[in-house]
Amino acid sequence: MKKTAVIYTPKYLNHNPGRHHPESPERLKVIMKELDHSGLFKNGQCSLVEPEPASIENLKLVHEPDHITLAKQCCASGGGLLDIGDTVVCPESFEVALLAVGGAMKAVNLVMARKFQNAFAFVRPPGHHAGPYYAMGFCVFNNVAIAASHLLRNFNLDRILILDIDAHHGNGTQEIFYDTNNVLYISLHQDPTAFPSTGFADEVGKKDGLGYTVNIPFPFHVDDQIYLQAVNRIVVPIVEQYKPQFIFVSVGFDTHYTDPVGELSLSAFGFLETFTRALALASQFSMGKLVAVLEGGYSLNFLGRMATVAVAKMAGVSYNIQDKRPVASSRVRKRALKTIEDVKKNQSSFWDL
Repeated sequence: MKKTAVIYTPKYLNHNPGRHHPESPERLKVIMKELDHSGLFKNGQCSLVEPEPASIENLKLVHEPDHITLAKQCCASGGGLLDIGDTVVCPESFEVALLAVGGAMKAVNLVMARKFQNAFAFVRPPGHHAGPYYAMGFCVFNNVAIAASHLLRNFNLDRILILDIDAHHGNGTQEIFYDTNNVLYISLHQDPTAFPSTGFADEVGKKDGLGYTVNIPFPFHVDDQIYLQAVNRIVVPIVEQYKPQFIFVSVGFDTHYTDPVGELSLSAFGFLETFTRALALASQFSMGKLVAVLEGGYSLNFLGRMATVAVAKMAGVSYNIQDKRPVASSRVRKRALKTIEDVKKNQSSFWDL
């Protein structure tokens, strides 16, 4: 069994939301350039795999037919704004979005077939803001949610973890799985008051899903130390009790302090330590089965290196990265520690914390 699959196709570059839009094709260009430059594809542990497009039936696992039809028609008519905010599509975007979903599903299939230990799907457009009946936040279809639903339906699993480490709350993913205990959704993100207005600590699921949504909403500009406290004191203990059979990581590199869209202040080292925890949990509970799927991340200066350090860690290959570690102010630290305690209080009804 090979170690790590990297899911990618140059067709992902055909989705073009506009010259000044942050979710540009350049994101994947810098990632693939650094991956190639690193030599990871030459050591036999890491392989590049092309995806196939998802079917309309695959999309219907989580999306309403009206949303699928609207996205298709908007692209067919020349593109434009797919939501009331910032999700812009071009004529090619619908086909590319099918490939993005297909990329996440391909990663699942390869890992479940034990052809690879793990996989990173470098897809676009991203997905975690897309809900059952809407596009939002650059996202057309919810790649991770569809891949997780595919896993539940076709592989007889009933405990899946989605760990969302994008700077913004994955409102779409939360909504899709809010009333089920088959998916544990944990999200660490910046204060969601302005966007997307979901992801507060008291949002904990409903019905069968009560206790299976965990939100950790940080104040702006938290640093590595605070973020990792939340990982160690909340995320790890809950995951250890849930014992997932498969782990997804919705990876947003927009937690980095240089990101022009995110408002957190993690370094590349903080990201790597968090990602390493996820890999360790996969090794402990899911026989290493983990699929990472690209969400946000818009700092072109760091994006390639951060993606490469993640893939290298997955493949067990050395890759060095240099960065500085910002330190949060005392005011931010105080507010963040209170957030951690608030989350623990909210979740202590469901988990031993």
